[in-house]
Amino acid sequence: MIYKINIWYRILVVLLIIFLFTDTNISAQSNVVNKYGLYVVNDVKLLQHEIALDSNKQMVNLRKVMPALVLDLKYATTHNFMHRKLYPLLHTTYLRLPAAAALKKVIAELNKQNLTIKIFDAYRPYSVTEQMWEAVKDNRYAADPSKGSGHNRGIAVDVTLIHLHSKKELPMGTGFDNFSDTAHQDFTGLPVKILRNRFLLKTIMEKYGFVSLSTEWWHFSLPNANAFELLDVQFDELKKM
Repeated sequence: MIYKINIWYRILVVLLIIFLFTDTNISAQSNVVNKYGLYVVNDVKLLQHEIALDSNKQMVNLRKVMPALVLDLKYATTHNFMHRKLYPLLHTTYLRLPAAAALKKVIAELNKQNLTIKIFDAYRPYSVTEQMWEAVKDNRYAADPSKGSGHNRGIAVDVTLIHLHSKKELPMGTGFDNFSDTAHQDFTGLPVKILRNRFLLKTIMEKYGFVSLSTEWWHFSLPNANAFELLDVQFDELKKM
């Protein structure tokens, strides 16, 4: 009997050591920072660890929760200011759980007006933000990697309004990624119809918790950015989760 107890005791000790080593290893990795002194999660296992601690950090596949969602993911094409593909071919995109839930409410209200949204971008890996910064280096239109982006944290989304059935975009005065004053939220030198469309988009996004970016009429993010880590987890890894 004593012999059996000793065996079980040894097994428990070994399991405890394995658990402590694994937990310490994850914690050690999570304290690694980049050249800007920022902690960037680039491993799906680390992301899963963060999600286990806080379910709000879950990265939601938007197609699964909103099957009718209209996507025009510009950075998966060459139709963007970089003129090259920055993402692989994508059939979905991702947001953290609170951002996805808020966006779903936006769409439900827009549907009552026979409108919906089209998404140009949502989650963006941190390494893509670094590439964009090298091309622009103007924090009015590109996120400075020394601070990171709401897109990298999974809480920012670039959208426009479209008609629910025809999917035709409502006129907004400029296209996506227009680096001019005309794209600013406070620009008023546009026809009244366009100003109304912008006001509708801004108002309904803010109603459900998003905050607008002053230099881009299409960009909205949740305000509590620091509650979410910067991510450089690639899309194929997110798809496996």
